[in-house]
Amino acid sequence: MHLSRRNLLASATVAALPASPPATPGRRDEPHTGFERLAADGYALLQGTRVGIVTNPTGVTRDVRHIVDVMHADPRVRLTAVFGPEHGFRGTAQAGGSEGRYDDPATGLPVYDTYLKSGQQLADVFTAAGVDTVVFDIQDVGARFYTYIWTLYDCMEAAQLAGKRFVVLDRPNPVTGRQALGPVLHKEFATFVGRQPIAQAHGMTVAELARLFNGEFLSRPVELDTVLMTGWKRSDWYDTAALPWVPPSPNMPTPDTALVYSGTCMFEGTNLSEGRGTTRPFELLGAEGIDGRWAAAVNELALPGVRFREAYFAPTFSKFQGRTVGGVQIHVHDRAAYDPVRTGIALLVTARKVWDGFAWRPDDWIDKLTGSTRVRTMIDAGAGTDEVAGAWQEELAAFRRIRREYLLYR
Repeated sequence: MHLSRRNLLASATVAALPASPPATPGRRDEPHTGFERLAADGYALLQGTRVGIVTNPTGVTRDVRHIVDVMHADPRVRLTAVFGPEHGFRGTAQAGGSEGRYDDPATGLPVYDTYLKSGQQLADVFTAAGVDTVVFDIQDVGARFYTYIWTLYDCMEAAQLAGKRFVVLDRPNPVTGRQALGPVLHKEFATFVGRQPIAQAHGMTVAELARLFNGEFLSRPVELDTVLMTGWKRSDWYDTAALPWVPPSPNMPTPDTALVYSGTCMFEGTNLSEGRGTTRPFELLGAEGIDGRWAAAVNELALPGVRFREAYFAPTFSKFQGRTVGGVQIHVHDRAAYDPVRTGIALLVTARKVWDGFAWRPDDWIDKLTGSTRVRTMIDAGAGTDEVAGAWQEELAAFRRIRREYLLYR
């Protein structure tokens, strides 16, 4: 059988490891993360190499120990450096921030900052750290504009430039991997909230994305190993996984946040609050001057799987800090039927209709989030939810065909 470059890369990057540790008697076969399988095999995949790891507070074991602390204490692995993404390795920074270069007080390991570094600049960081293998273990939330997957992409590219091996330890997509949804990024709108043309809700795990990046987007593939989970199915929600949830960023407190995020994060591109500074970020949306008409308008659409409550709140930071605003709270009652991206479009369309103060951010950030000018210009022209969502179906179908070749789980 002829193997294309794409198929060859897709078939040659899964690390062979033994079965996962035995499940607890009387319980379903619980998912075991890539790290759990790596550790169960005595870190054989990392034997004889100086290891650096790209991680953050989500890199934890089932008993909520950080994997850096676990690996540092284990003589079977030679962990020599840590690389922190946006928000930092220990998670002390807010959105758009990082922790910089420091020595970790708990382990003494040098921590290097990767945030907003890419290409040769990031390759030089890996070279300066003196590592042979770069490991990636960060919990994603399933949305194109969540920056950790682009940290993954940038680190893969930099590892190739620096001649380093790259290992991805897989974790669940918390909103399932059933399907890809939403518009696909147009390359001219590439930024750190979307480097490459994938769907807004990609429906993949980080290991699957790594294979996709290696096979489709990197100019030269990196030497890649992916350590897969066992016991996880594409239809599994995070709360079925018996794994602890650690907020991947300060405004991603629960898996419920991740459920709505790929749609409501689009409100970052408007003058409305996306709920930052509340206990329900991305589930609460609002602005001064909005009243119950918004909830009524979006409820009239009878969107599948979701209802909307008239809500009032006062953000403690970010937009409308310390001021009471009106808006909606999103209540998802049928996760299987719910489409977060289409719901986000419906909320934008109805907000513009019921509130005369509606405006896009002056820098057209919505175009970066959605991957083109289409959402903004169509809504401005009076298009409805179905019309806007229909406009991306052809490109989404093309992405789904490519995506299918890199999926690793049923």
